[in-house]
Amino acid sequence: MTVPLVIVGCGGHGREVLTIASAVNAAALLPRWQVLGFVDDRPNEVNLKRVQRHDVPYLGGVSWFSGAPADTHHVIGIGDPRVRRAVAERIDRYGIPAASLVHPNATLGSDLRHGPGLVVFAGARVTTNVTLGRHVHLNQNCTVGHDCELADHVSVNPLAAISGDCRLEEGVLVGTTAAVLQGLRVGRDSTVGAGACVVRDVPASVVVKGVPAR
Repeated sequence: MTVPLVIVGCGGHGREVLTIASAVNAAALLPRWQVLGFVDDRPNEVNLKRVQRHDVPYLGGVSWFSGAPADTHHVIGIGDPRVRRAVAERIDRYGIPAASLVHPNATLGSDLRHGPGLVVFAGARVTTNVTLGRHVHLNQNCTVGHDCELADHVSVNPLAAISGDCRLEEGVLVGTTAAVLQGLRVGRDSTVGAGACVVRDVPASVVVKGVPAR
């Protein structure tokens, strides 16, 4: 089964998502993705040239979905959780379903539940009894431990570690090589800075940095 797919975002994150779709196809996994192109409301010239090197066309802005074929799916290749949420809300109005992409070199454990739009990069590891919301992104070589809940639009950046029984609320970003220790909660739209170690609950809409994170 081949499914038409459009990637939202011409930046580096979007092009990395393209490599996941290509890896899924190369591994002969199903569904097989037919990447129609990229959409982006404000692509810069550098990113457009980089997209062209992949022989995948730029289709136009997000409004392109208004005339998309009925079987078209989308995946959002935007790293910022807040921007990803805003774009997802726009695309939902067009009724275009979200695809989930999991790199063949990622590991998803038993008893996993996830919403549409999940993107899992190479080397990511998810263990058991984990719930992932809509449009969650798990970047290269990050880990998510047992009994965790990651709400909609959460991003876990490369090499970050989420310990067991943690709660990451909607729109949380966990920076590269950061750690969230066992049983903690990070509030909605908060950011854990790169390299930080979270040792206590984090309230909503803040940025924490350092070891321990403050």
